[in-house]
Amino acid sequence: MLLSSPTISFAQSSALFLPPSHLSFLSNSSPSTSSSIVFSPRHFFKRHTLNLTINGSTSPPPPVTKFAQSFRSESPKDVNVLVTGATGYIGKFVVRELCRRGFNVIAVARDRSGIRGRDDKVRTDQQLAGSTVCFSDVTDPDALAGALDALGRPIDAVVCCLASRGGGISDSWKVDYGASRNSLLAGRRLGASHFVLLSAICVQKPLLEFQRAKLKFEAELVEEAARDPAFTYSIVRPTAFFKSLGGQVEIVKDGKPYVMFGDGRLCACKPISEADLAAFIADCVMDEDKACKILPIGGPGKALTPLEQGELLFKLLGREPKFLKVPIQVMDYVIGVLDFLAKIFPSLEDAAEFGKIGRYYAAESMLVLDPETGEYSAEKTPSYGKDTLEDFFARVIREGMAGQELGEQTIF
Repeated sequence: MLLSSPTISFAQSSALFLPPSHLSFLSNSSPSTSSSIVFSPRHFFKRHTLNLTINGSTSPPPPVTKFAQSFRSESPKDVNVLVTGATGYIGKFVVRELCRRGFNVIAVARDRSGIRGRDDKVRTDQQLAGSTVCFSDVTDPDALAGALDALGRPIDAVVCCLASRGGGISDSWKVDYGASRNSLLAGRRLGASHFVLLSAICVQKPLLEFQRAKLKFEAELVEEAARDPAFTYSIVRPTAFFKSLGGQVEIVKDGKPYVMFGDGRLCACKPISEADLAAFIADCVMDEDKACKILPIGGPGKALTPLEQGELLFKLLGREPKFLKVPIQVMDYVIGVLDFLAKIFPSLEDAAEFGKIGRYYAAESMLVLDPETGEYSAEKTPSYGKDTLEDFFARVIREGMAGQELGEQTIF
C-alpha cells in the first residue's frame, strides 16, 4: 500500500527490486534557501513590485491584499494557472480538470516525460490537450524562468504536483523540495498570489527523506503567507492512490495468493482516485475556505486494511481468499543489511532508503494522525469524491492496469 510519492507493488517474484543508483547525493541538510526576487502583479497596467524572500529578510511589502487576490472573483477563463509536475500520475488529471473548468492552464513538462522518458513533445501535447505546454526543466530555476517569460503571461495561481520518482535521498531534495521551491519562485515572480501543493499524508510521521523534503517546503509556504498577507496556500495531503493498491490484481487473477505483511491489519487507508483528487485540487484554486490550510483528504467509504483489500479482490473474482502472510521482520532484516552495506558503499544509500520506504508503507496507516492520541484515525480523515476501490478493482480485472503503470517507482 502506498501514497503519492513512491509506489509499492508486489510482483510475482518475491525478490526485492532496487533500481540502479545513478544519482549524485546531497547531504541530509537542504541546500541554502535564501533568495530574493521581484515579481509583478497580474495586470500590467497596475504594475508595482514586491520583494519575495524565502527564509531570508526584506522590507515588508506594500498592502496589496485585496488586489493580489482579485482572481478569486473572476471567471475561470480569466484566470491563469501554472501547473508543475503536469505529466505525472496526478498532474495529468489536474491539468485536464482545470481545463475542463475553463481555466487558462500553463503546464510545465520536460522535453521527454513519462516513464523512462518515453513520451516526446508531440505525445506530451496530446496528453495535456487544452493547456499551453511550456517545455522546461523545473529543477533549473533559470531555465524555468526563461521559458515562462517567453510566454509573456502573468500567473494567478500555481498548482504543484511534483514528486520524486522513487523517494531516493538526492531525488527527494532535488524534486520534492528544490523543484517545488522553483515553482513557487517562478510563479511569484509573475504575480501568483496562491499556491496549491500536492503533498502527502505520510509527512505527519516523517521517518523518510522525501517526507522531510516535503515538510521543509510546506514550512516555507506557511512562512511566505505569514510574511505577505497577499499570499495564500493550500497544502493537500492525500491518502493512498488507487494505482498503489492495484499491483496485485493481475497476480491474484492468475491464481496466485494475495501477499500482505503480518496479519494484514498493520495499517489502513481511505484510497482516493486520481480523478477525485484532481477535482479536489482544482477546488483549492478558487475556494477561499481552503486557503492557508493543510488539507488531508481520502476517498469515499470506510478505511480498508490490506486484508480487507484482498478480501474485496477475491470477492470480485468470485474466488475463495488465498493469502501469503510475510513477517514484517523480513523488511527489518533487509533494511539492516542495506544500511550496513551503505556505510561501506555510499552508492547504496538510495537502496537502503527504498527499503525503509517499503517498511514504512507496510506498517503505517495512510490516515490522519490524531495528535491527542498518537493513533491513526479513520474518522478524522476527510472523505471526498465518488470513486471506490471496488470500482477500480473491477475495472482493472476487466481492462488491466493500462494508464496505472508503476514504472520507475516500483520497489518490489
